[in-house]
Amino acid sequence: MAYDNIIVEIEEHICTVRLNRPDALNALNLELLRELGKALGEAQKNDKVRCIIIAGSEKAFAAGADIKMMSEKSFTDVFLGDLFTPEEAAVMRIRKPIIAAVSGYALGGGCELAMMCDFIIASDTAKFGQPEVNLGVMAGMGGTQRLTRLVGRAKSMDMNLTGRFMDAEEAERAGLVSRVVPCKELMKEATGAAKKIAEKSMISVMAIKEAVHRADQMPLTEAVLFERRLFHSMFATEDQKEGMAAFVEKREPQFRDK
Repeated sequence: MAYDNIIVEIEEHICTVRLNRPDALNALNLELLRELGKALGEAQKNDKVRCIIIAGSEKAFAAGADIKMMSEKSFTDVFLGDLFTPEEAAVMRIRKPIIAAVSGYALGGGCELAMMCDFIIASDTAKFGQPEVNLGVMAGMGGTQRLTRLVGRAKSMDMNLTGRFMDAEEAERAGLVSRVVPCKELMKEATGAAKKIAEKSMISVMAIKEAVHRADQMPLTEAVLFERRLFHSMFATEDQKEGMAAFVEKREPQFRDK
């Protein structure tokens, strides 16, 4: 399917979705977000796709939500239209793993989109921020909530209240990103991680994603019980038998997602 604001490529079980509004530093307007949601939904349904990468350009992952799109809207417009809620939900309902490959600016909605992914691999040029306060508003797609869970209250307050940017090195130290690589190596690194994930049992991968996302949403005792029950359920699968047999027999497992 052809899109106007994104580029979608599927190769070796990996769906790469590249944000493509270069003249606006990939600013997130509703058209782009809706195309992204549709592309992710198609990837979820495609049995050939086992992992998803969302990327931007070297200069910008996404430099924020589109200010021109929002500047003339009223409270009634955004409240009754429930601005960004369906678009965020479209990303969060995807069960397959999503890696954000971030280079350059990931600001405002761009930072929030990266945080919606399951983990972030950043280039050494990446800059993260929630500078909405400079516009007389605040984050609206998780910038006060996901960021706080990832980097802690102090850094989240600092970034949201002052609008300052966090560079890649600090983002890795703070736990916002999983790893930092040279800019030219970013897509190679992200693709390598996606290929490793694609080799695993999709049943296990989806269960792990579901369990980790529950970590911030449940008390520890309940969350560990949820994890354990998912772990127990793995023993009803053919992939568990194959994986453990392969380990004992010192060979590579051949998972069938059953």
